[in-house]
Amino acid sequence: MKSRPGPTTRARIRELSGSVARDRRDDLATEEPLEIRLTAPDGARKTVAITMRTPGHDFELAAGFLHGEGLVGPGDIGAIAYCTDEDLPPEARYNTVTVRLRGPIPDLPALDRHFLTSSACGVCGSASLDALRDRCRAVPRGRLELTPEILYGLPDALRGAQGVFGKTGGLHAAGLFSATGRLVGVREDVGRHNAVDKLVGWAALAGRLPLAEHVLMVSGRASYEIMQKALAAGIPAVCAVSAPSSLAVELAREFGMTLVGFLRGERCNVYAGRDRIRSTE
Repeated sequence: MKSRPGPTTRARIRELSGSVARDRRDDLATEEPLEIRLTAPDGARKTVAITMRTPGHDFELAAGFLHGEGLVGPGDIGAIAYCTDEDLPPEARYNTVTVRLRGPIPDLPALDRHFLTSSACGVCGSASLDALRDRCRAVPRGRLELTPEILYGLPDALRGAQGVFGKTGGLHAAGLFSATGRLVGVREDVGRHNAVDKLVGWAALAGRLPLAEHVLMVSGRASYEIMQKALAAGIPAVCAVSAPSSLAVELAREFGMTLVGFLRGERCNVYAGRDRIRSTE
């Protein structure tokens, strides 16, 4: 039987440096598929997603994905486990998660198709802002207030918590921070959207949603699906090391979110929600 996959995989490589070549071992970020299945008390079951991910925190990934897409809320989940169905080959069992619902599988239009996603891009997001308007409301103004100094400290704090990235150099990260810049949680994955799902799933399973007084920091760009997942979790502010997309900015402005991009060193661009950021001058 295939052993349970881990977040890193060892590989033999040849390293070239100038005219010198040497063979050595290297750590790679593991990338394997994860199938997410729903089951109901009446015996019904349905596959709702197959995503390429880095193994680890798989139950959180499933819960976060289902919540972010508006398919299943945390209160609807009875249990999450690796699948032991007889139709599944033993080597695939740690790549299949079964989410046991307390009630029937919801009859949602989104379930008429499977979400086939890759780690490279988040094609799992809703097709448009119109779909998002049907299930999400604007983020309340709340008490979250940030300073430039707090923002400037987020990238280094996130990078310092990326344990697997330190070994492989090949993972994205999503970090959840308090209003004072304290790191609350961090998750890593080969996929940007998976890292956010793992983080939101952790909060959902712990009963911490909505995350109304927190900041999400991502190691890559801010795309539509990242903003969608943050909005569904009630996160009012999202910061990214790289650029946002046009649809991400549109979403942030419509739903009252703060969006910061190109957050590097002591500079950044504020694309939406500048009222949550106050100057210390």
